[in-house]
Amino acid sequence: MNPIGLLIEFKDGRVKEANFGLATAARGKNRQLIALVVDASAGDARRALEAFGVTRIVNITTGSRRWDPAIRAAAVVAAMEQFEISSLVGLTSPAGRELLPRIAARLDAALVMDCIELDLDGRRVKTSQYSGKTMATIALTGSHFIYGMGVNAVAPLQCQVTAEIIDFAFEGNPDPGYRVIETRTDSSGTQYLAESDVIISGGRGLKNAENFNLLIACAGHINNASVGASRVAVDNGWVPYAMQVGQTGVKVNPKVYLAAGISGSIQHVAGMKTAKTIIAINTDENAAIMANCDYFAVGDLFEILPELEKALAAVRRP
Repeated sequence: MNPIGLLIEFKDGRVKEANFGLATAARGKNRQLIALVVDASAGDARRALEAFGVTRIVNITTGSRRWDPAIRAAAVVAAMEQFEISSLVGLTSPAGRELLPRIAARLDAALVMDCIELDLDGRRVKTSQYSGKTMATIALTGSHFIYGMGVNAVAPLQCQVTAEIIDFAFEGNPDPGYRVIETRTDSSGTQYLAESDVIISGGRGLKNAENFNLLIACAGHINNASVGASRVAVDNGWVPYAMQVGQTGVKVNPKVYLAAGISGSIQHVAGMKTAKTIIAINTDENAAIMANCDYFAVGDLFEILPELEKALAAVRRP
């Protein structure tokens, strides 16, 4: 049985927690997991990855001092060939969306993104289709397979093992047909929405950009929480597009999703319906969002959110 490759992502020098769900989804009886770490510290990642069943960590170095998807994709392909990896699992994140298709193209491999379930033995995956109205089971054929798992689609389960680290230096210099002129680092301090455990989103009911501070205040009292928005809020210029949740924005799978002043359009629900718990605040008890939530409060969000912020602050207070 060929080993399964995991394309590991980092944030601030640490393994992203979403990677642990990848390992859980890819694990099987007597299946070897090989983590591919590109231009990062494999040594620092070792303990975290060992806890989730990774037995080998390939420390890939490219010599590149900046993010270049063409070089990284070529390096991953070279490592896959060296270690006889025919199946690779990565995150459907901004980095994953840039790398996984490039890797698949180089290998002429089958590629499926936004997977929510994996059957690696049967080479079948499940994905959500048509704005979340249906579930599709997709069978893959070929010799190589690339899977993009939805962030937080699978809950991580630990499986302690011991991992060895193998160094792999990539010396290729692929010509991608473009030249990187500048690389900018996001200085906003916000994280990718899909990686949050809790998301508090606002919509038309917030009325203006300033009122999003109500959501920011609440999120500030919760570990790994972010603020999202509906398309209306983004189109009105109240918040940037990176905060948009929905079919045309970011699809999220948080533990808790709170929708404040959001009517619940089909395209918005398609992006958050897989959240473990959905809570809505709306003045209209017949709003569409009410039929797509686990709990709801009928009332004025400008009265409810300040009280929620006080309650959250009290819980966090030592």
